[in-house]
Amino acid sequence: MKDIFALRLYTRVARLGNFSAAARECGLSQSQASRIIADLEADLGTRLLSRSTRAVVPTEAGAEFLARIESILGALDEAERSVRGGEDLRGLVRMSTPTSFGLRTVLPRIAAFTAKHPELRIHLLLDDRRQDLVREAVDVAIRLGQLVDSSATAKLIAKIPRVIVAAPTYLEQAGTPAWPMDLAKHRIVAGSAAAVPSAWAFELRGEKLTVDLQPHFSTNENEGAVAAAVAGLGITSTSEWACQRELGNGSLIRLLTDWKMADIPVHAYFPMGPATRAAARALVDHLATLFDGNAIDVRHS
Repeated sequence: MKDIFALRLYTRVARLGNFSAAARECGLSQSQASRIIADLEADLGTRLLSRSTRAVVPTEAGAEFLARIESILGALDEAERSVRGGEDLRGLVRMSTPTSFGLRTVLPRIAAFTAKHPELRIHLLLDDRRQDLVREAVDVAIRLGQLVDSSATAKLIAKIPRVIVAAPTYLEQAGTPAWPMDLAKHRIVAGSAAAVPSAWAFELRGEKLTVDLQPHFSTNENEGAVAAAVAGLGITSTSEWACQRELGNGSLIRLLTDWKMADIPVHAYFPMGPATRAAARALVDHLATLFDGNAIDVRHS
């Protein structure tokens, strides 16, 4: 068991590129973590990590060793879970999600999961930017929109409607668009989840329209775009779940309701592929089964 712990510690150090962060995850001091890895290197008779004042990176032998043991550790997790009947998950799961999705959709739905698995720790990274998932040692990342890498290990867990919204105060001053082309006359708010590469596309009874729009106000997080729309800065396009609360309390109004925009796919992306820990897959399965059908049309891949 000590050897398995050392292997798990090594994978975290190698992925994080940092002894201190890996040690904290494993409940160790930095000196303890360094000593365990040094013992592992001595047992193997080779240096696994290249250490400098700025970074810790795997050597050529360390990179090959990492690739081999991650799949083995993943298989061990699966074997342990099967013996336990899927219960009593433990350890640390690092999940990355866009900020709005994490705050509005993930957090309200994980209490029952954590209660069922009290030995499991979850670290939720909230960020609309695309992180280096391997470097950040992320077990599973929630991705909105089309996956860049279609060959990636991923699971489609939902499709959510895209909506056009604005604040009543803005509409009182600027008027309400009656059809998509009217949007060109309005101020547009853009955020990361609201952005469409070159245009907003609409469809109504087979008629398709594409409107080229330039944002008058933009932000790097979707939560900021929703807040900007509430503040009356303009019209934004976002997912229905991202502004459900604001639609419910009337601070935002949905526009062009007869026109449909393409749904936004939601994937759980597993950067470690087959080596993904069983706990990460179990967390994704839990979330997928609890998505509210009124806000998210859940379709399993």
